[in-house]
Amino acid sequence: MPWGAIFKNRADAGRRLAAALDGFAAPNTIVLALPRGGVPVARPVADALGAPLDVVGIRKLGSPRHPEYAVGAIGEQGVRIVDSAAARSVGLGEAELAEVEARERVELARRLRSYRAGRERLDLTGRVAIVVDDGVATGATARAACRAVRQLGASEIVLAMPVAPPDWERTLAGEADAFVAVATPSNFWAVGQWYADFSQTTDEEVIACLDRGPRQPQAGTERPGSESERPGSGTERPGSESPGV
Repeated sequence: MPWGAIFKNRADAGRRLAAALDGFAAPNTIVLALPRGGVPVARPVADALGAPLDVVGIRKLGSPRHPEYAVGAIGEQGVRIVDSAAARSVGLGEAELAEVEARERVELARRLRSYRAGRERLDLTGRVAIVVDDGVATGATARAACRAVRQLGASEIVLAMPVAPPDWERTLAGEADAFVAVATPSNFWAVGQWYADFSQTTDEEVIACLDRGPRQPQAGTERPGSESERPGSGTERPGSESPGV
């Protein structure tokens, strides 16, 4: 792999994240991926935990002049998060932001129709939801995802990432009940720097991942074990995972 890369690709990241989440395997666990890049990460996680996989509909709000720079995010259940300071820093006014949001809501609806292909969204009521992406940077999309999942009825949220900045738990404090990461390198500046292959995930790949494995959770079974018998109150930070850190 290239120097500095931790993961070969998203599938490799998912397998390693699955190992860190082993203690969360339970009949009422559901894995939720942020499309598109989070889906190939989440598929190995769902397979390892024997859990159903679904997507949580989230779209980043970016400036037309700086589309990769997130100034906020929108999601299912009408979730909307905007960092006003970030929007001002890229010269994004209210009118232009409203246009960006309108376009992203149309795209969000299109993607959810395509990904679910007429299937019902999985019921999250009383479930433990493991929210997975390929990494977290500003935290805007992760924050929106957690809020949407909470509104959809999840009793517990585990935010799980292959890679995240060292301060991600502080940044996202209160959004999830537990945080799990394979690596939190101190020289973090972008998610893609930690992947040998960070090519864009296609809609076809997302649909293929969702079509594999069970779609429905086992019902009527309480999660075994107490809070103290499983991981979740802290981030997994294996020291050997982050080269040069």
